[in-house]
Amino acid sequence: MTPPAISQHLKVLKEAKVLHMKKEAQRRIYSLNNSGIDEMEDWLLDIKNLWNKRLDNLDKYLLKIKKEKSHDKKLR
Repeated sequence: MTPPAISQHLKVLKEAKVLHMKKEAQRRIYSLNNSGIDEMEDWLLDIKNLWNKRLDNLDKYLLKIKKEKSHDKKLR
């Protein structure tokens, strides 16, 4: 990875509040921002729960269709 690419990634993570940056002379020291990580974790859990709910609903729907098709075949 090139130094400019690394700088760009660090910039994005800093803007997302995942990293802290401290300047020391010409150096920049990066560290993890726990509150940013916690916020990201909360968001990911929300997304996970949303998709789990959607997939559960899809599963119920597909089972319903399967039962209906099975029932229709028995009536023939």
